[in-house]
Amino acid sequence: MKLTAKAFAPGAISSFFEIHDTAADGKPITDLERVGARGGGFGLQSGVHTKVTVEEATVNSLKVFINSQPTKEAKTTENVIQTLLNQTSNNYLVTVEHRIDVPVGMGFGTSAGGALTAGLALREALALPLTFNQIGKIAHVSEVRCQTGLGTVSSLTVGGGLIIVTEPGAPGICQIDRIPISTDYVIVAGFYDSKIPKTVISLPERKVQINLCGKKALRQILAEPTLENFLVACWDFARNAGFATENVRQLVHLAKKAGAVGATQNMIGEAVHAVVLEENAPFVVEAFKQVLPNEKVITAKIDFQGARMVRHEEI
Repeated sequence: MKLTAKAFAPGAISSFFEIHDTAADGKPITDLERVGARGGGFGLQSGVHTKVTVEEATVNSLKVFINSQPTKEAKTTENVIQTLLNQTSNNYLVTVEHRIDVPVGMGFGTSAGGALTAGLALREALALPLTFNQIGKIAHVSEVRCQTGLGTVSSLTVGGGLIIVTEPGAPGICQIDRIPISTDYVIVAGFYDSKIPKTVISLPERKVQINLCGKKALRQILAEPTLENFLVACWDFARNAGFATENVRQLVHLAKKAGAVGATQNMIGEAVHAVVLEENAPFVVEAFKQVLPNEKVITAKIDFQGARMVRHEEI
């Protein structure tokens, strides 16, 4: 008999971050639940929709699809599923189908969203005795282990909006706050084909620079926790930390000129997210389309719920 379950995770845009993977003595943190990042960003109503189907088998096996195409690139999702299957005494054929309606590899949190929703849906399908945060910890550790992220899973486990991660770590360990914002705002994002390699944050001297800028941004934001100041601080971070390319600078300039409340860079992608009142969104969209093709510009409402199980007909 086949069992199915479905879950959704918002797209998660990180606007700034500070890496936390070493202890006070400079040694690497070995407990991956304690590895993470401080930072902040937005949840989107567009994101990762996941359906998990399981049926009993003689040996465990897994198939993963992204937007109907079979893939071997979803290593974080695979790690979550294997970890959960190791906690059962039976064997299963597991099929994971991700439908992703935000760009992949551009700083929209798709690996974290895929990992968390796969874990939530498999837990539901197999009735595993695990809490939401326990699934979140498995997804977080998988992200760290697979080097696809540091703190996005934790932000997805709380209600969305404008999220601030003030202390790093897996769900249940981290500390998360929010800046209250109106539901009248939407995100307009523009992105390029080129991807910024994750290796740019692995060099020791780069990590020092990033963390100095990240600490400064967090202090600035907490001193005046408003949407406007958040976006100013994050744009300062993107430039001072050395992420902002000329393409990114141009998009930020165009967004502000078109009436956005503010704009900054996705961490880390050659992409920009602008926050704008819904009635003004078309002006920012048209500004981005001056330099980008239509398919490289998206508009999404801000999500205020976080990752969740959904009814079958919702996917």
